This record gives sequence, C-alpha cells and structure tokens, in this order.
Amino acid sequence: MADDPNKEPDDEFRDMLREFLSGDSSIDPSQLAGAAGLPNDPAAIQQLLGQLQNALLNPGGGINWDLASQQARTLAGEGAHPVTPAERSALDQAFNVAALWLDEATTVAGLPTPPELIGRAEWARQTMPLWTQLAEPVALSISDALTRVLTEQAPEEMQGMIQNAGQVMRSVGGALFAMQLGQVVGQLSKEVVSGGDIGIPLLADGAAALIPQNVAEFGDGLDIPLDQVQLYLAVRELAHARLFRHAKWLRLQLITQITAFARGITIDTDRLESLAEGFDPANPEELREAMVSGALIPPKTEEQQEALERLETVLALVEGWVDVVTAGATRLLPKADAIAETVRRRRAAGGPAESAFATLVGLELRPRRLRDAAAMWQAVTDAVGQEARDHLWSHPDLLPQAADLDDPSALVARLTAAASGQEPERDEFDQAIEDLLRGDGERPTES
Repeated sequence: MADDPNKEPDDEFRDMLREFLSGDSSIDPSQLAGAAGLPNDPAAIQQLLGQLQNALLNPGGGINWDLASQQARTLAGEGAHPVTPAERSALDQAFNVAALWLDEATTVAGLPTPPELIGRAEWARQTMPLWTQLAEPVALSISDALTRVLTEQAPEEMQGMIQNAGQVMRSVGGALFAMQLGQVVGQLSKEVVSGGDIGIPLLADGAAALIPQNVAEFGDGLDIPLDQVQLYLAVRELAHARLFRHAKWLRLQLITQITAFARGITIDTDRLESLAEGFDPANPEELREAMVSGALIPPKTEEQQEALERLETVLALVEGWVDVVTAGATRLLPKADAIAETVRRRRAAGGPAESAFATLVGLELRPRRLRDAAAMWQAVTDAVGQEARDHLWSHPDLLPQAADLDDPSALVARLTAAASGQEPERDEFDQAIEDLLRGDGERPTES
C-alpha cells in the first residue's frame, strides 16, 4: 500500500498511526499509556487508544479539552464518597456561623447565593474551564514545537509524510497533553478543601464551596476538633469568595496576568531536538518525563520574571487579606491559630498536584510573600480600621504594591493622613506632577 501512487503523504501517515492503534505494531500500548500518565491496566490502555483514535479521525480541530475533563473526573471519583447527612448538617451550620462572624470582621458584603458542598468530581468539573484556559497556550506551543522538530529531524524519505501530517500530529499531541492536565486536576481534587484553596478564583464570582471529604481528611491528625476545622475553613472560603465578588475587576486582572504569562512561554527546541534524535518508540516514558518535569520550558526571561513578580504580589495580597480577615472573624475559636499555621504551611509548600501543574505549564500559584502581605494588612487594619482597609480593593490603582510589602509604613502614613483629613506627604513624583500641571515645571525645548 505504501507504493500506491495515488496515496497522499498524510494518508500514509494516518495509515501508520492506525496500524499502531489497531495493535499491529511492535510498540507496546501499555508503555504509551505510561507515557500518558495512565495506570497500566487494560481499561486505561483501551481508554488511551480510544482517545488517540478519535484524535486521529478528527485532526485539525484544536485540543479536545473534554479529554482533560473526563480524565479529571474519572480520577477524582476514585475513592470518593458522597456527602453524608451528618457532614451536610455540620458544614451548613459552619457556613451560617462563618457568615455572621465575617460580618463583624469585614465591610465586604456577603454572597448573593448560598455556598455549596460538592464532591471531588464536581470540583473538577466546575474548575476545569479555567485550568484549560491557563494551560492552552503551553499545550499549543508544545504541539507546534514538536511538529516542527519532527519535521526537521525526520529522515529524508519521511519528510513528505511528516510535513503533510502537521494537523494529525497536533491533534494526537494535544490529546496526550489534555490527558496529562486531566491527571493533574483529578489529583488536585483530592488535595484541595474548597473553591478558593488554590488562591486563584477557580469558581464563578460570588461562588463558595467546600469539599466535605477533603475537609475531613485535612483535619485528620491535627488533634483539633473537626467542628473547629470546619468552621475555620468555612470562614476562609467565604472571605475569599466575598473579596472576588466585591473587587469585580480582580478576577479578570488575575486571569489576564496568568494567561499573558503563559502565552510568553516558549519551548526549548534544543531539548526537543535531542529527544527526537534519540527517541525510542518502544520507550515513550522519556518524552512524558520531559513534559511533566518542565524540561521543555526554558528559564524565564527578564520580562516573564517581572510579570511573575507582579502576579505573585497580587496573589499574596489576596491571601494576606483573607488571612487577616479570617483571623479577626475566628478570634473566639480556641484552635484558630493552630489551624491558621497549618493552612499557611500547606499553601507555602503546595501539594504534589500543584507542583505537577507548575512543571506542566511553567507557572507556580503560590503566594511567596504571604506573611509579608498579612503583616501589611494587619498594620493597615490597626491604623485605619476595616472600612479603609477594604476600600483599597475598590479599584486596582488603590491596591498596595510590592514596595508596601517590604515596608508598609509609608502606606499606613498616607491612609492615616487621609482618614484624619490631613494632606498626605508628597514624594518627588507627586511634586513633579503638580509642578507640571501648574506650569512651574521645566518645559521641553522645541527643536
């Protein structure tokens, strides 16, 4: 058939892939399943082959993110149990108390809809749209780079076949990437306790949710009564959701910053070329390891590093505000400080799935300056109170900057002066603007 003069090169390439997918190939499908991050069992292998066959039959349609959602929900369902009546009653009560306590700790209004109690698979379903939005730029970059490198590295006799099979390669490669993302999100569903646990707004504005099974597992081994753990986590989740509903610009700004960072990621083609030169189809694990280890993503550029620092500052401001408000709301909870420290350490370290997402997409979602931000928000609260503190979220131009985390004294001084009706102290930049507006500044000379 390969000698058929009427056969197009891309048809020839499809036939080669179909031969593999039908089992008439020397490549062991179980090894490919391992490369996709799937367990080595017949059901997983059959699932992988089915998804690749679908990608082969429908090339050129972009990445099928339904694969990621399906994979995530399948993994999330393993070992999961539905919400019990006892859990529902306890957590509903925790949310009711948490809302009352928050009303005393912040001027940010409550939520328009009641919070939810959801299972792991439902968390994966609701949050997958944002995960795919964050991952898509990197997935497309890897697919394009892989196609380009394979084209350059292929033997001369296969050049025509490979060059005309770009859409097929992108489709199959995209399917593998989507399944990898599904693995990450499915594992995350077993680690997070709430909708806002990662820090970014995964749920819609004004939505709050706890995962009862994960809340119970979080409390295991803490030597703290479970009802206190439930109440503390309910307060945190409501505070996080209230903030993003109050600062309507915040969610869009965060997501825009994250996606802009992801679009700036390039793929290390030298590393890909090295893989292509020595690639052994019988051992695809090397390709998977390069993908999930982050080896294909080169070090960040200076521009990317600056963008990442701005993003980390906003994430730290969000988490720091939630910490301070939660501490104020739970001051009557006996073990609040112990739970708070556990939460901070857990966020600073991140879980295995969060680390996997960081290597897969090249972006860590940890607020590195969380303690600095919390200290700043506490200083602001002590100086000018809740209302002035919360007002800083009303517009992005009012939000504290990284320098305020280094030393909040200047910010506190400005807010204190404003609260007392005094004229705030002007710095050189403020004075220069005023001089220019008054016409006292040095005017540019005409050429």
